[in-house]
Amino acid sequence: MREVNVSAAAEQRATAEAIERGGVGLTVTDLLAKVTSAVAAGPGAEEPAAPDRTGPSTASSDDTDTDTYTDIDSGTDSTRPRDVDTLAFVIAAVAGRFLPAGRLSPDADFFDAGGTSVNAVELVAALEDELGLELDLDEVFADARPISLAKRGLDGVGTGTGVAAVVPPAPTPLAPPALAAPLTTAAPVDNTPVDNAPEHSTARPQDLTQILADLALADRLPFTAAPDPLPPRRVLLTGATGFLGSHMLLDLLRHSDAHVHCLVRAADEGAAVARLGEALKSYSMPWSSEVRRRITVLPGDIREPRLGLSDDVWHTLAQELDSVVSVAAAVDFLRGYQSLRAGNVLGALTLAELAATGRPKPLHHISSIAVFNEVGIASMGEDDPLAHIDRLVAGYDQTKWAAEVALRRARDHGLIVTALRPGGIGGHTRTGAYNPQDLSSGLVSAFGRFRTVPAFRHLNAAPVDWVSRVAVAVICEPDAWGFDYNLTGVPNTLDDVVRDMALGGMHVRVQDWDEWRTDALARLQADPVPELAFLTRVLQSSTALKLCEATLTGPAATAERTTALVAALGLPPAARYDARAQLKTFERLAHDGLARLPHRDDQPYLWFTETTEGTVGPVGARPDTPCSMSLTLSIASMHQLVTDRRIDVRGELVCPALHPEPLTVTRGDIWISPDEGIPHRHGLRHPLLRYRLQVTDGDGGRWWLEGHKYARARRDVWRQTRALTVELGREGEPASLAGEVVVPADSYLRDQIDGIKVDPRLTGQEKRAAKLTWLAWFGLEMGRGLIRPFARAAADLLDLRRTPTPTEHHR
Repeated sequence: MREVNVSAAAEQRATAEAIERGGVGLTVTDLLAKVTSAVAAGPGAEEPAAPDRTGPSTASSDDTDTDTYTDIDSGTDSTRPRDVDTLAFVIAAVAGRFLPAGRLSPDADFFDAGGTSVNAVELVAALEDELGLELDLDEVFADARPISLAKRGLDGVGTGTGVAAVVPPAPTPLAPPALAAPLTTAAPVDNTPVDNAPEHSTARPQDLTQILADLALADRLPFTAAPDPLPPRRVLLTGATGFLGSHMLLDLLRHSDAHVHCLVRAADEGAAVARLGEALKSYSMPWSSEVRRRITVLPGDIREPRLGLSDDVWHTLAQELDSVVSVAAAVDFLRGYQSLRAGNVLGALTLAELAATGRPKPLHHISSIAVFNEVGIASMGEDDPLAHIDRLVAGYDQTKWAAEVALRRARDHGLIVTALRPGGIGGHTRTGAYNPQDLSSGLVSAFGRFRTVPAFRHLNAAPVDWVSRVAVAVICEPDAWGFDYNLTGVPNTLDDVVRDMALGGMHVRVQDWDEWRTDALARLQADPVPELAFLTRVLQSSTALKLCEATLTGPAATAERTTALVAALGLPPAARYDARAQLKTFERLAHDGLARLPHRDDQPYLWFTETTEGTVGPVGARPDTPCSMSLTLSIASMHQLVTDRRIDVRGELVCPALHPEPLTVTRGDIWISPDEGIPHRHGLRHPLLRYRLQVTDGDGGRWWLEGHKYARARRDVWRQTRALTVELGREGEPASLAGEVVVPADSYLRDQIDGIKVDPRLTGQEKRAAKLTWLAWFGLEMGRGLIRPFARAAADLLDLRRTPTPTEHHR
């Protein structure tokens, strides 16, 4: 029976993690219904036991038997404990069933102990069924400590009738400069709710109280001297398994001589190495022996005192490191400040403590443009005031603000702190690697999938390769240390995004935010996309919606200092994250099911007609049978040209030698510069275009047509662009007919230049841009193809060292 229970719990955990990653198409509503029905099955159901997991964990090691309160009768208030501490133990016992370790301390955070969003849904249903305790899911995300849930339950917060006071963890005194005790917790704070908060306040009063207490921790850091202004040789990097951190690791190895110590959350060194390797490979980055030679992987946890390291390792790092890079952070737009503070705030302060201990060293902190995420903020410059903390709603925004402000205080202690603020981090411009849980990636995926965009002012986003490269340049340049940088690239406007998507054949409709949210949520619920499950949860959360509103209505971020540094170091300047830069990412998004690229069956982006006339005959004989084609050539998007160099074909073929009635072209493709332009027949013929058509006659017979346009070193260049050598045959059989058809000279310009049609949904300006883009691209390709044979002939004639060939004598 134990094996069955462990298997059931492991399966439950795997399902939860799959949904966290977007691997199961269930919405929060579906989960609540499923969990409620499962709990309602009655106490006779076998309760699965949680599997054991070794390694660091934030779950408490308290010896209290958590099963003491699991046999409570369900459903009535009379069975619910009235004492806060007792109720907290009961809630902790219930919550422990959904955690890897199988237990939870009343003052430990449910998510820090390994709980997932899916587990939170299950916990809410279990508390309501077993204790009659009704809690809102957003309240659980805001502060998932059982002691806080208990206070909200007794105060009526679950039903909207009370306010819970903040319940801080017990303080651990910070030692004097010798730092005998680690910096992990805040001093006691006033638990009294703030009733006189200003009218514009949107943050929870208890979160504000905790933030102020956390900021005071920076004042307890030791004073330190200035570090040596030299490029780093020994670096501690956190967050190396994340999207940005993994790219920064490779850039540190590429652009410096540093040996990098990577802090990885894992049970032991072997597991940490394996986790780092899998992360790098998942983002299409090398995991070679040279990479492994230049890194040291340290199993630890940013949320733990002294990073979960032993005293010996901690003190060794303090003396040997010459740079600390803080990238690790919990990026979750649903969880509240109390749930995220251990990793995002206290973890940053622990790294500041390490930087200030032993050998002086700078701290380079990856912050976020989210520190400005206040609705209505006027500007977001590198030295502009940050948002008012009481107007930040999302826990993620609050933790990034608190960490940056606390580290600013650390500067007063002599610590060199560099704040690097990315905005949205887009996919890699060359590999297409992207972060599936990034809000920017989720929104862009939804834009392309649903062909709608919400009205916004600016999207402050840049590709990960540019953000990583600039961040590493700052780390390696001592003159750049100690300042604030906005790594947001060139902001995109609404017109930019609409134009880019139209250029890619994805015409989008602009909606206001509420309309877009309602429409997108309805589509995601009607046709769930597993990879976008996290976006569904965000669109259902009132807290996360405030974050989205601030992001979409905010001003363009400015980055004068970053621009000057990039120019001084000779790095590639920031460029707009446009359709070309997103090309590889869109391809991977489409491959993974997050986006949908234009298809040949969609409304064409651009099209025109082509008519040909000529003769065909049996292979090897003189062609004497009339043959003509009336075709429509179209492209679904410019993406199709750039990647496939292909044109879609529809139309009809008239050839009495095949069938007395016209034949229908059911599918056709034209490839431009096929075979990379490699010449045929000893370099005499250079391929310009290749036609491949599937044709059906009136009796259901199937035929094929293969055609080629060639360029030769001859004077009839005009005819070469119009003449098509063709072969025809029955499907599955070799060619039976061959000949040549030609586009009439009087119809070529009329049909293929003047007759170009563009998607009518585009504006007049967009239509003109589409025509010019197509003509410029196609004209350039044809020009290159026509000049190749002349260039080859000239090169052969000028090469006097080689013995002339019969072909050259013939020329």
